[in-house]
Amino acid sequence: MNTFGQFLRLTTFGESHGPAIGGILDGMPPRIHVDKDKVDAMLARRRPGAGGACSSRKESDRIRILSGLTPDGFTLGTPIGFMIANQDARPSDYSDSAGLFRPNHADFTYQQKYGIAASSGGGRSSARETANWVAAGAIALSILNPEGISISAWISGIGPWKADDIYSGQSDRETIGRIAEEARSEGDSVGALVSCRIKGVPAGLGEPVADKLQSRLAAAMMSINAAKSFEYGLGREAAGAYGRETADIPVPDEDTTGGITFATNFSGGIQGGISNGEDIYFSVAFKPTPTLMQPMPTVDRKGRPATLLPRGRHDACVGLRAVPVVEAMASLVIADMLLASRLPLKAQCR
Repeated sequence: MNTFGQFLRLTTFGESHGPAIGGILDGMPPRIHVDKDKVDAMLARRRPGAGGACSSRKESDRIRILSGLTPDGFTLGTPIGFMIANQDARPSDYSDSAGLFRPNHADFTYQQKYGIAASSGGGRSSARETANWVAAGAIALSILNPEGISISAWISGIGPWKADDIYSGQSDRETIGRIAEEARSEGDSVGALVSCRIKGVPAGLGEPVADKLQSRLAAAMMSINAAKSFEYGLGREAAGAYGRETADIPVPDEDTTGGITFATNFSGGIQGGISNGEDIYFSVAFKPTPTLMQPMPTVDRKGRPATLLPRGRHDACVGLRAVPVVEAMASLVIADMLLASRLPLKAQCR
């Protein structure tokens, strides 16, 4: 599937080393202002070429809106078409590995499913695809921000380091940079943990049984390249706890909708698959980048042993650039479920 969402639907296209990538975002309500500069700013946080342990691929990643907006940036209610040019594609970087299955990539599985695979890069399985999601997620924030909903993510762990409180919102940039650079200098890569907090979500978003809010968030996060696990609230810590230690006790609060809040938030803002008005928080674990800058044993398409030589431009830690991707996917989920609730939107005011 190349389409994500139900009421707010994103369909994307393009390959890593083709002329462009892009998408169509359908279901945006009319008369909502979209600030293109803010979309470009979110894309800039994800783009390659930022130096350090990131890929040296140089992409400006500025969105080109093709349809669905007025000249002054208001949505028409029609599909928003957009495109992002691939300005620094180098298919020749993959000439030596053509016909080889790269370890931990999608080369083998794509070949088995389709009988054909992109000859350069990962094609549709490349992390280049995530630029489309960031662009669409930034547009979706035009719905959420006027509702008082904000989303922020950060690196809470990398390799052997993990924050004492992964939901504090604090990162140790010096340690993160050092570990990523050490991996890069050794021709290796390293995994990371990204935490996220969503503030201002009203109580009542989510559907019972088969379309729970945490299920939608989990599906979105596990669609991101290199994502290996998702947990929200207490997560796996709940398995080693007692009920008396983890009960979120409701207490009266006249300042909140419904007049109730909770003394604690072990549930991560979701109970019974539906938001309860508290902050929603979760984390996503990302594996080390599978391409290493050192020779790797593999096989070719005929099953013959071969050696994959180091070449190309890759991140030493894919999690570093996954932060805005996590925010974008969360934005698309919350906006989609907000539209499903059929509540009037404050953003619709022109």
